[in-house]
Amino acid sequence: MSSYGDDEIDDYAYGLDEAERAARPIVILTGLKRSGKTSIRKVVFQKMSPNETLFEESTARVTQDTVRSSFINFETVEFPGQLSPFDANTEDMFRRCGALLFIIDAQDDYTEAQKTMAQYFAQAYQINQNIKFEVFIHKVDGLPEESKLDTNFELFHKMKEDLSEQGLDKIMNTVSFHLTSIYDHSIFEAFSKVVQKLIKQLPTLERLLDIFNQSSNVEKSFLFDVVSKIYIATDSSPVEMATYELCCDMIDVTIDISAIYGSKNDGTSAFDEKSYAEIRLQTEQVLVLRQLSKHLALVCILRSENYEKKGLIEHNFNIFKMGIEKVFRVRKQMNSGIPHSNSSQVGSYQ
Repeated sequence: MSSYGDDEIDDYAYGLDEAERAARPIVILTGLKRSGKTSIRKVVFQKMSPNETLFEESTARVTQDTVRSSFINFETVEFPGQLSPFDANTEDMFRRCGALLFIIDAQDDYTEAQKTMAQYFAQAYQINQNIKFEVFIHKVDGLPEESKLDTNFELFHKMKEDLSEQGLDKIMNTVSFHLTSIYDHSIFEAFSKVVQKLIKQLPTLERLLDIFNQSSNVEKSFLFDVVSKIYIATDSSPVEMATYELCCDMIDVTIDISAIYGSKNDGTSAFDEKSYAEIRLQTEQVLVLRQLSKHLALVCILRSENYEKKGLIEHNFNIFKMGIEKVFRVRKQMNSGIPHSNSSQVGSYQ
C-alpha cells in the first residue's frame, strides 16, 4: 500500500485552488417575487434558521455570493423577481452557469411563474446548452401529499407544452423537479442533487462508496459537505429521506458537541479531519461519522452486529480516504498539466 506523507495530507485541499477560481461554476436562482429564493440561499449556505427568514426583506438587486468555508466551490447568483436575468449583460454569466434554478411558490397561483420559467429556460438554452435546469416547487410544507404530486404533474406537462411550441422539446431531458421546504431537509436533499450534477468525479465517488459498503457491511453511506449538509455523493442504493435526516442530525450534534467540548488551546474548533462520532439507535443500527478533511465527512449507517469488527471498518475507511484523496489529486494534476501515473496502488479493501 502506498501512502501520502503528513505534509501532503495537511496541504491537501478538496476544493478549487486559486488558479481554478475563474472556472468556478455558477448556480443561478430565479423566480417571481416572494417565491423564497433568498430564504433558500440563506438557510442552505449561511446557516440561517428557517424562522429567521420570515423577517427577510424582498431582494431588490442582483445578489452574488461565493460559497466559502466549504468543500463545495461555486458562486450563487440570485436575481430579484422583478428583474429578468436576461435584461442586463449576463451572457458571460450564463456561459459559466452550471445550473439554473427556478423557484415556484406552490402555495400561490403559479400560472405566471410557469410561463416565465419556460421563457427563462428557453433563453438560457440558446446561450448554453450544457446548463442543468432545476425546478424547485417550494413551500410545500403543510400541503397534502396528493396536492404536491398534482402540482408537480401539472407544472411538468405545462412546461412541456410551452417548450414544444418553441421547438425545444429536448430541454425537458435536462429539467429536474424537486418538492422543497426550508422547514425540513427536503431543501438540502434537492440542493444535493443539483450539486452532484456539477461534480465531474461523481461516478468514481459513487463506485468508491459502493466498494466501501460491500467490504464493511454498511447499509448506506454519504459523502457530506459538513458546512452546508449537502451530500456530494452517495452509494448506488436509493436514498430514504428518514436515513438522510438522521445523518444530517448527526452532523449537527457532532458540530455542537465539538464546539462546546472540543476547542483547542488556540480557541479554534477541534472539528477537523480527526473527528469521529458514533450514535447507536434503538433500531439496532449504528450511525458513524468520520472526517475526511476539514469540510468533508463520511457518514454511514450499519447494523449493530456488523459494527463489531471495528478494525476491519477502520482499515477500509483509511483505504477509502486515500482513494478519495487520489481522485481529487488527479483532477488537480490534470488541471495544472502535471502528468500522473495510473499504475500507483492505493491499497485494497479487506
